[in-house]
Amino acid sequence: MRILLKLELDCTPDAAWRALHSPRAVAELYGPLLQMSPLDAHPSPSYEPGDDVPVQLRALGMVDVGRQLIHVEDRYTEDSRGPVRIFRDSGIPLTGPLSQLDVWDHQMAVSAVPGRPDKTLWRDRLVIGGVAAPVLWPVLWGMWQYRAMRLRALAPTWSYELEAASEPAAPQDGDGGPESADR
Repeated sequence: MRILLKLELDCTPDAAWRALHSPRAVAELYGPLLQMSPLDAHPSPSYEPGDDVPVQLRALGMVDVGRQLIHVEDRYTEDSRGPVRIFRDSGIPLTGPLSQLDVWDHQMAVSAVPGRPDKTLWRDRLVIGGVAAPVLWPVLWGMWQYRAMRLRALAPTWSYELEAASEPAAPQDGDGGPESADR
């Protein structure tokens, strides 16, 4: 069974790609309905290919929904519109209701919107399988609709992260700033 999203986001493909690799940005996609917390005492600041990251899921921050293993793979390809970067989570739910699934394949493809390098074409595909898939599909479909809403809301903020970090620091007193010119 599959759940698909196809959205145009107000950020560059580079910003979307960075967000896909940011545990904080990924967790924000589900908040505040679902809280995703790393189980590792010293979580990595970014997901890297080959990582296996166990996370705890809580509904509204209170109700335990289970644990999930995120297994990270990156792939680069090209389609008729140009370069495409694909982030794949082929981990599996470990506990909770989703652990009844025996297939979990979540892929997110990021590319530029044709003719708009400042916009991202985001394609999201979740494939689930197992005896519980027909029962869990409607719940996950609803969550993916919420996720689409959050993607649209958060994407414009992703571009500012790198810009703010790359801006030169304002001159300090004595560094050639206006105050030092008066001395």
